Amino acid sequence: MLEALPLVLVLLLVLGAEFVNGWTDAPNAIATVVSTRVLSPYRAVLMAAVLNVVGVLVTGTAVAATIGKDIIRPEGVGLEVVAAATLAIIIWSTFVWRYGLPTSKTHELVAGLTGAGLATAGPSVLLWDGWKKVLIGLGFSTFLGFFIALVVMVALYRVFHRTRRATVRGVFSRLQILSAAFVAFSHGSNDGQKFMGVFALALVLGKKLPSFHVDLWVVLLCGVTMGLGTAVGGWRIMRTMGFRLTKLEPVNGFAAESSAGLAITLASRLGIPLSTTHTINTAIMGVGATRRLSAVRWGVTRSIVTAWVLTFPVCGALAALLALVFKLVF
Repeated sequence: MLEALPLVLVLLLVLGAEFVNGWTDAPNAIATVVSTRVLSPYRAVLMAAVLNVVGVLVTGTAVAATIGKDIIRPEGVGLEVVAAATLAIIIWSTFVWRYGLPTSKTHELVAGLTGAGLATAGPSVLLWDGWKKVLIGLGFSTFLGFFIALVVMVALYRVFHRTRRATVRGVFSRLQILSAAFVAFSHGSNDGQKFMGVFALALVLGKKLPSFHVDLWVVLLCGVTMGLGTAVGGWRIMRTMGFRLTKLEPVNGFAAESSAGLAITLASRLGIPLSTTHTINTAIMGVGATRRLSAVRWGVTRSIVTAWVLTFPVCGALAALLALVFKLVF
């Protein structure tokens, strides 16, 4: 029984990080639909919770495989690496949440695994294949989200420029429910898979799986855990993204959500882990920039970007320190 205790503790930490993933990333899918008053916060959170789980269940495990076996060499590390990475995520996400700033669970997870792996096994443990996909994902989330949203918003302005504002608002109030649902589903299809991959990695390291694969019970457990985290909500981050970043109407929210959902879904199909936080944030910026650059509150943007930049070094260093501690414990 005592021999299984380290694995049990690590799996609980993974589920804790998955819960935090749902809790702090829920605003990514629903901030715009709440800020435009199309849905109440309660209904939006419930919708996001359900569709996050559905996204996890029906979109395969390509992203999970990238995280679980392509970032670090599984045979070169131990359970302390997974424990350190997930605890670093919980600590950093909670700290930044207190300031209402969104962070990337993708970058936290990759930085955590990398820092812990380097601290315990050295540079040889890193794998280029996974890092290449992470870098592609960074391009997807930073540039693709912004420019798709900008193009979509410009196209909508041209199509509806002679339509009465009340009519436009009425049409896109309904359509925005669909676009918010799309983002929630795509969030589950990408972010939800990441911690499934780490969970399966822990099972491999704990000698409970002969080789890396993601069983259905892992998908269900991680999906429900993330859904419960989403149901808790995250009003602080929702307020930053939906109200402080730029002023949004339903048509703007529809453009931002649809664009982000497209970028995330494409990445999931290619097995590319990307930051849904970055994607929806840059999509909102792209939508705001179509009116004028000053429509985006760049001071708020600067704070968000600062949190993004700090995520890699902070989570990497924190996970490295924790890994050395856990190595002594395990």
